[in-house]
Amino acid sequence: MPLSESERTKRTLRARIGAHALHAAGGTNTVNARAAFRRRFEQEVDPEGILSEPERFRRAEHARKAYFARLALASIKARRGDAA
Repeated sequence: MPLSESERTKRTLRARIGAHALHAAGGTNTVNARAAFRRRFEQEVDPEGILSEPERFRRAEHARKAYFARLALASIKARRGDAA
């Protein structure tokens, strides 16, 4: 049964209040996911684990930035309708 406009508004406001309260308390529910995403790049640049921590972090940051730059380029191409 579909919700009425009033019920949808109430649900939206409750969700918004919950999100603001979560962030006001300094928490999010993405901590584990963000850590795994970061580890992905660390593993990519140092699969054997031989680099020092600062060097692994530096390289992982560059790998992460390259990843997002590739996504941005793909997005531009998709919006333009470019084939390649």
